[in-house]
Amino acid sequence: MEIKNNEILCFGEVLWDRLPSGAKAGGAPMNVALHLNAIGLDATIASSVGNDKPGEELKKFLEDSGMSTAYIQTDEQLPTSEVLVHLDENNNATYEICEPVAWDCIRLTNSLMDKAKRSGLMIYGSLASRDPLTRETLMNLLDYDGVKLIDVNFRKPYDSQEVVERLLESTDIVKLNDEELAVFAGWHNQSESNEYELIEWFVTKYNVEMLCVTKGEKGALLYCNGKFYEHPGFKVNAVDTVGAGDAFLAGLIASLLNKKEPADALAFACATGAFVASKAGATPKYDMDEIEKILSTDQQPIERNTL
Repeated sequence: MEIKNNEILCFGEVLWDRLPSGAKAGGAPMNVALHLNAIGLDATIASSVGNDKPGEELKKFLEDSGMSTAYIQTDEQLPTSEVLVHLDENNNATYEICEPVAWDCIRLTNSLMDKAKRSGLMIYGSLASRDPLTRETLMNLLDYDGVKLIDVNFRKPYDSQEVVERLLESTDIVKLNDEELAVFAGWHNQSESNEYELIEWFVTKYNVEMLCVTKGEKGALLYCNGKFYEHPGFKVNAVDTVGAGDAFLAGLIASLLNKKEPADALAFACATGAFVASKAGATPKYDMDEIEKILSTDQQPIERNTL
């Protein structure tokens, strides 16, 4: 799998996370784009906001972060998205997502099509595809020949098997968590208790080249080039988990684009995710020295051949 260039298009939701501590800009595709840019890559977000104050503030946040807003559409009818974030006693997040919102109506434009054609990698999730209009826009963008990566992001009730499996038809790389992997297995009556067997089943069933399964504080598994790579994760004092998975994905992508070995890429991804979990909000100011310090702790990836 060869990525033709380092130009990355992230497609999907942009929003305000309303945390107990206050409002933070968020949305998985936007978070990934911001993290990629912070690491030094060329990532752009395509989405939509309302013609309202939260939309203006969100665009200003992106511009202040050094991110282009050229592909952020403005919807005259629907509001900018806001999500209520609830934290449990372990600071794990659950989300209350309002609808309809502006990113439910991302429209296909000539400039957006041209951007998709130019991009070597396109990243998208399942959540933004809950509305038919945005979903059809995405399906049109997936017709182009770049590498496609889906970040499965099930948020009930937006976890339709029909929708996500349609997206998987065009996907080369999949990132999901262990609970989401179990959902896929349940859809097809897969009873394997061994996660390695489930992963091999998944990549065969959906014909994907790479699969990454995150497991929260237990680390992550990466299936790549017929081998498994496993990392136990890094222990940090978590402030909240909002955006940690997005930072993980950005770290993984950046490492793979920089031609790092899969085991090293997985380790860097886990360290990046741990760094963000130790901070408030989804996109804290990056400190590469702190990430390298986390990475230097004695947590080594394990490489396994297929079963």
